[in-house]
Amino acid sequence: MKTYFRLLSFARPINRYAIPYIICTIFSVIFSTLNLALVAPLLTTLFDENTQQVISPMPSSYFDVFAVFKHYTSYTKVMYGPMATLKFVCVTIVISVLLSNIFRYFADRIMESLRIHTLLNLRKSVFDSVMDMHLGYFSNERKGDILSKVASDVQVVQYSVTGTLQVLFKEPVTIIAYLVFLFIISYKLTLASMLIIPIAGFLISKIVRKLKEQAMASHVAYGMMISYLDEALHGIKIIKAFNAVKFITNRFHRQNVHYSKIIRSMSKKQQMASPVSETLGVIMVAGIVLFGGSLVLEHKGDMDAASFIAYIALFSQVMRPAKAISASFSGIHSGIAAGERVLEMIDMKCQINDAPDATALTEFKEAIRFENVTFAYEQKEVLRNISFTVPKGKTIALVGPSGGGKSTLMDLVPRFIDVKSGNILIDGKDIRSVTMESLRTLMGIVNQESILFNDSIFNNIAFGNLNATAEEVEAAARIANAHEFILNTTDGYATNIGDKGSKLSGGQRQRICIARAVLANPPIMLLDEATSALDTESEKMVQEALNNLMKNRTSLVIAHRLSTIQNADQIIVLDNGQIAEQGTHQELLNANGIYRKLIEMQTFSSNETVPSEVIG
Repeated sequence: MKTYFRLLSFARPINRYAIPYIICTIFSVIFSTLNLALVAPLLTTLFDENTQQVISPMPSSYFDVFAVFKHYTSYTKVMYGPMATLKFVCVTIVISVLLSNIFRYFADRIMESLRIHTLLNLRKSVFDSVMDMHLGYFSNERKGDILSKVASDVQVVQYSVTGTLQVLFKEPVTIIAYLVFLFIISYKLTLASMLIIPIAGFLISKIVRKLKEQAMASHVAYGMMISYLDEALHGIKIIKAFNAVKFITNRFHRQNVHYSKIIRSMSKKQQMASPVSETLGVIMVAGIVLFGGSLVLEHKGDMDAASFIAYIALFSQVMRPAKAISASFSGIHSGIAAGERVLEMIDMKCQINDAPDATALTEFKEAIRFENVTFAYEQKEVLRNISFTVPKGKTIALVGPSGGGKSTLMDLVPRFIDVKSGNILIDGKDIRSVTMESLRTLMGIVNQESILFNDSIFNNIAFGNLNATAEEVEAAARIANAHEFILNTTDGYATNIGDKGSKLSGGQRQRICIARAVLANPPIMLLDEATSALDTESEKMVQEALNNLMKNRTSLVIAHRLSTIQNADQIIVLDNGQIAEQGTHQELLNANGIYRKLIEMQTFSSNETVPSEVIG
């Protein structure tokens, strides 16, 4: 129940909804119960052949409903005749039904508002939690499982929490109201009929005992299935290229079958609850008809035939809320299982946060300095004692064999990950002592993979800049060599580029990303192999755009094609997580070390003659 009450906390302020709902529900239950209670005076009016016209006395308490109705019906019959009495009873029933449904309508509206309010708060908390996570979290988690928690699990939770809240208040109140009237009619018969209720509760609890465990397994299986679907959609080209369609479909189908088996097993238990409760209800009604009928026939009780029929009508309705309560047990197990997964994500603490006394970094004046920086993924050390300086206005290139730690080093600067030891300083301030928002505001990032959104070209360039004008966006596109191809698209800057920019070529996507960085106008640029995935023609245009971008800026560049960084102010060669060499292009060539070997390997692989000015 701790999980349930925590989930219920997302409905705050719950009093805003709970108090009106309670009032409306109580009146709805009262009038709906009266509908059946009025059956007795109706039958008495129709079938009472007693010609002696006597007005029944008014009871001392209005809680004796049947006596009150009997008084008014007898009074109407004596004063105005049987037909007038029949009209009076029918009008009373219609008014009672109308009021019952009006209050039920408002109660349902209030509960729906509570459900939507709860969903809003819960989904907001989950999404905020996901967005606050450090990048390492997404490397360890399946995206499909995250999608499942944000979408499917939240849906299950909202219906479970509000639905159970509704059932656990409305249905017990309904049962209590029915029992009150049943006791008024005949307490002996009611006490006898209640003996079977504990037996029914025991049987139903046995049925739903294992539902929570199966519900948790179903949510995990569904998350895995969504993950497989996401991977299949994302990698459809590779799947077809490697003739792996059958493998992928079989993998998805196996998971689908596994998920379906769990759901089928849960459904068996859920669906068994209703027939069991209904069968028990019929047995109870049959027993009541037998026992109560004998009391009426033998005149041993205080019931007449009309009251007995009303009793049967009321008792038959007791099973409806009882069945709803038994069904809610299966729903709450599924909701709590989903809720635990959702709360687990909400409770996940981001490992990278602003320090309590963090200050804003408003400008970049001098240099970025790395001091004995070491970083490790769990037990694997990736960087070891890295020290160098990036002066303002200079371009520093990071090169080296794959796996040497270049991208990791780049990710440390905007604090996508944090150093294990050592310091990274900007103008003498440790980046862990400033706010991440102000730190990242000073930086523009262009990755090897073009990260674009299913939106217009304009909105992708102006991403994150709500105040960008058309003139500013166009100026940024011109610097990025993107303006001409944008004008040739269907709707110019308003053209939608599709999912992940699928309507554009690789070079066009990268130039859009560069234009986005240009518009942000940051003093520091981080370029992670921005041209490595492009063809020669696209590379030339993108490299020209990058050169425009880096003018008068401080740049840290990861280079895959070494020909693009020969003019860098300093080149740092990383190998096995350490600085193996550093210097200018010519200095590193003269050193005849790793850098020269990389130059010669790239030149040889391109089947070109090595120019003497390159290799010295």
